[in-house]
Amino acid sequence: MSNAPFIKMNGLGNEIIVADMRGRADRVTAGAAIALNADPATRFDQIMAIHDPKTPGTAYYIEIINSDGTGAQACGNGMRCVVQALAAETGLKHFVVETVAGILTGDENPDGLITVDMGRPRLGWQDIPLSEPFADTTRIELQVGPIDAPVLHSPAAASMGNPHVTFWVTDDVWGYALDRFGPLLEHHPLFPERCNISIAQVVASDHIILRTWERGAGLTRACGTAACAALVNAARTGRTGRKATVTLPGGDLVIAWRADDHVLLTGPAEREFTGRFDPATGRFQRDAA
Repeated sequence: MSNAPFIKMNGLGNEIIVADMRGRADRVTAGAAIALNADPATRFDQIMAIHDPKTPGTAYYIEIINSDGTGAQACGNGMRCVVQALAAETGLKHFVVETVAGILTGDENPDGLITVDMGRPRLGWQDIPLSEPFADTTRIELQVGPIDAPVLHSPAAASMGNPHVTFWVTDDVWGYALDRFGPLLEHHPLFPERCNISIAQVVASDHIILRTWERGAGLTRACGTAACAALVNAARTGRTGRKATVTLPGGDLVIAWRADDHVLLTGPAEREFTGRFDPATGRFQRDAA
């Protein structure tokens, strides 16, 4: 088949490729994803592949692919990029799309920011999922460092369509070697589907500072679902209210956990360049500027 169009974008520095796979029977292969990520021009955290809809009432089906070629269930920053790209193409402001995690809605706001309804958090141990039962997922048994003097311990766990744990600290989130223990915890036996690992500092009842090791992508400048999980975990442990600014290395997101249990994520998206690529191999060509 012919090459597919793509847009290289980012959401607060979370590098995203929005691939237009509409009208095609093929999919982006793991090999193509790995090849695209190996090139500095197209290095990414997630590919958001837009396919024709599968379910009546939705406009598109979005397949999400990590930089290591594995699949992902959810990506908040990537969804903002998708909404901005579709809004620019169609002139519409509201979109209903489907991912493997379920049906999501997204809106381009008058100020240019994008709001995505990420749905309801899943808080039961079997829904996150964890490999063993915990009656209380606000404080699970997991630690970093020596048993008698752990550096980090007792994180809260939640799913925003993908599994997350949030470790709480009272000092600088940059003072922890997340690049060292993040990959170990991602693959910990407690997480049958691997896990996103975050360190959070609550600096006010409406402000969280966050760093994340993203499952399948590594250290990231921004992870939207991690920001959502951090707000949910902070609110249900009494650390914050149900709305807060979450400051990530790439900038700020506003997260609101509504009374109907839906979590809304609001933030920017930025277009970098366009091109075409081979979904089977990852070979690409940039469009002329």
